[in-house]
Amino acid sequence: MTLTFPQFPRLLIWLGGAVLVGIGAATQPLALMTALFVGLLVTISLISPIAGITIMLVLSPLRALMATAGVWPLPLDIGQLTFLAALFAAIIHYVANRRIGHESLSKPVFTAVYIPVIVFIAATGLTVFTAYSKGAWLTEWLKWLSIPVMMFLIDYAGRRGRWLWICFALVASAVANALVGIFIFLGGSGADHFAINERFFRAFGTFEQPNPFGGFMGLIAPLALMLALVFVLRAWHQWRRNHAIQRNTLLAMAFYGVASGLIVMALFMSWSRGAWLGFGVSFLAILFLIPRKLSYSVGIASAAIGLILGAWALGLVPASVEQRIVSATSEYFTLYDVRGVDITPLNYAVVERLAHWQAALNMATDSPWLGIGLGNYEIAYEKFRLLNWNHALGHAHNYYLNILGEAGIIGLLAYVFMWFATLYFAWRVKAHPNITVRFIAIALIASFVYLAIHSLLDNVYVNNLFLHIGTLLGILLVLYRETSSYTRIAIK
Repeated sequence: MTLTFPQFPRLLIWLGGAVLVGIGAATQPLALMTALFVGLLVTISLISPIAGITIMLVLSPLRALMATAGVWPLPLDIGQLTFLAALFAAIIHYVANRRIGHESLSKPVFTAVYIPVIVFIAATGLTVFTAYSKGAWLTEWLKWLSIPVMMFLIDYAGRRGRWLWICFALVASAVANALVGIFIFLGGSGADHFAINERFFRAFGTFEQPNPFGGFMGLIAPLALMLALVFVLRAWHQWRRNHAIQRNTLLAMAFYGVASGLIVMALFMSWSRGAWLGFGVSFLAILFLIPRKLSYSVGIASAAIGLILGAWALGLVPASVEQRIVSATSEYFTLYDVRGVDITPLNYAVVERLAHWQAALNMATDSPWLGIGLGNYEIAYEKFRLLNWNHALGHAHNYYLNILGEAGIIGLLAYVFMWFATLYFAWRVKAHPNITVRFIAIALIASFVYLAIHSLLDNVYVNNLFLHIGTLLGILLVLYRETSSYTRIAIK
């Protein structure tokens, strides 16, 4: 199970092609370039489904930027187009290989990893009967339906170790956005209302908002970190055995090391407290899960917590960061009903979020079992909002409350079941004897933990990130099947 990188001449060809595409986009008619781009995407995807998946993962987060700029009048957004192109190409690839009798081709088969996702989709499907808008319900429900389709696609494309290339694609998509975010933080195209200390700007990448951008970085950061560790260990073993390190190992170690630094840096530059909190908890999860002995896990995690508390007590945490954390924790845990709170520039962001939390609770109170319809929060907001908070923000800034309001108790229970079951499957994969598989399982657990924590303060299922989440679940699906097969062989 190895990961190789393109040879230098091939890399030059790809870079030259990218330059030609950029020149064409700048000089040729939009309709012509769109048709050529879609045709090129399908052609590349036919050669390898992983190529189409990579293009989809890198380009799909451009949705918000393209919608804001308003310069791409496409029938579907960029994520939907690339998703359909990758799926269509994979189907053709499968049919063509079946016709020529490709022996290594294997059919994706149903496994238990699908079940919790399907349960949640079925539960939220019931909310069509209570939905304020059937159109809004269908749009959101189809988004969730695309996740098992994405899992199916990864299952087909990621067999026989090729899932490592899909991991590479996920990290590459985050790096591309991290570079944009870092550029914005340092003053490039920064918005005045995102200014920090009159020197920097909150990074938001192509998301147009810092919080979901931080969510994207936090979701992929564990994968980049664990892959960097995998190739560091692989390089160490190669050096101990042969006093030499393979070039592909060095390239992979360098790429994932740099990628980890860029992604984590961009996460902190987002200035998103939800992203900070989620990353902190997910990083502690990594430290806890890496050792095989429980005593070592407890010791390392306790030491990490002690270092954080010690740095805080000794004043080593930057004042701006400390103020940002303290302001959030004090207000979140002291405010309950915000209808009588005096709104100031300092507490505005927190009070606004709490006001939307209360609106979601009002929706759940009105329709406790099935809610007001999946995807209908913004449409129903006017009926359930608090005084002085006229504008719906699209979601409740707490995904658990958002689901409770939109899908009721049934939907919330199905959502919690889905992620607990997913963590159980990832925990099973962690027992695999192959260290690469084991470390990727730890990365998946940390990513899902991150998602669970950040969802307390925001909605991460935006700007086509459900495609990346579906890809993570697809990787888990492939590894769970490999782990189950290994277990059955070991028992025999």
